[in-house]
Amino acid sequence: MPDQPNVLSKLSTTLNNYNIPYSFINETALWLQEVSTAPDILAISIQWDGFEFVTDEFNKMFGQAIPEHSNEKSVAIYEINDQKVLVECTYNTVIRTDPYLIEVPFHGFTVPCISLYYYQQLPEWRSLVNQHLIMMQNKVTEQNEKSWNQQTYEALLNRFGTPEEAATKLKANPVARLKSLMPFLPPMEDKNVANLMGSHGMKATAMGLLGAKSTVIDFSYENERYAKELAEQCNVELSYYVSDILKIDEKHDGTFEVVVMELGILHYFLDLQPLFKVVKRLLMPGGTFIVQDFHPISTKLITSKGKKHKVDGNYFDPSIHQRGVAFEKHLENNTEESIVLQRKWTLGEVITAIAEEGLMIKQVAEEPNSKLHDRGIPKIFTVKAIKQ
Repeated sequence: MPDQPNVLSKLSTTLNNYNIPYSFINETALWLQEVSTAPDILAISIQWDGFEFVTDEFNKMFGQAIPEHSNEKSVAIYEINDQKVLVECTYNTVIRTDPYLIEVPFHGFTVPCISLYYYQQLPEWRSLVNQHLIMMQNKVTEQNEKSWNQQTYEALLNRFGTPEEAATKLKANPVARLKSLMPFLPPMEDKNVANLMGSHGMKATAMGLLGAKSTVIDFSYENERYAKELAEQCNVELSYYVSDILKIDEKHDGTFEVVVMELGILHYFLDLQPLFKVVKRLLMPGGTFIVQDFHPISTKLITSKGKKHKVDGNYFDPSIHQRGVAFEKHLENNTEESIVLQRKWTLGEVITAIAEEGLMIKQVAEEPNSKLHDRGIPKIFTVKAIKQ
């Protein structure tokens, strides 16, 4: 029986020694990302101008292979310890700058491969990848729920004060709490509004103070506790459903004139399509969807420290990362439960996913950072769309 892990480790070590860019592709890449089982053939893509050198060296080590050439690529097949290995190159492409190139852990080190998000776009892989993302999303949501139900109420008290104290400030100026959203919101009077992943209910309660019939859908009981107490202090009737938004009851379909998502929400979803399907379901015909989030230029590309900025990120990185929960700095004691998993999206990915659900995009706005030395860096983006 072929030993795929040992053969793959040997290939990776050998290619690293050559210092020639490469990545594992196709079924091999999906196996490394736990999307599928070990493949019959291990597949590697080599930087095209290093292909001849690699095949010459492999011929010495693993036996002769006769490369086949086409207008687009060259391919050679080897057999290593009873394991077939396909080595290919695609002409005039640069592996190191492939936006879907990621590093994945494998037997104590990392190996380069092409992200599952690339294969999600291809018809032959789409169903398999989608099934895997659903399974992963369930695990991510379970972990995130656990994180957001650990000491959250305590963190909210430390951040905003008691619900009574927070309500006093909110009642004095609800528009201030909605400042960045106000240019995109319709008049709130008697509007049925849903704030998805609405957390502590501050925004939803502010909209309620402006006349809306507000609903929050969120998976944290501790968030619900604070939000309900806040709304009560503001004399606002707030509906709060503790639920995974992707599993929200169909009884809510078509009941909202406005659906809002804002600031630090999208990165909790490993696939945006199921999320925006729910948004479309919830909206009435003609309803408005507003999503406002931190600009990926700031979250994925640039690291800022005071007045100094460094471009040290990868805007196109499709990796899934571990992060501390948003309220972590307000906790006295951090635990393992305060870790969440996130996938950060590009602006193009967000807009495309909304449009693919048939929601008509009416406006895309980008706002600079309010700090003088950050004024040239986009801080927030807002997309406004209509259900036709």
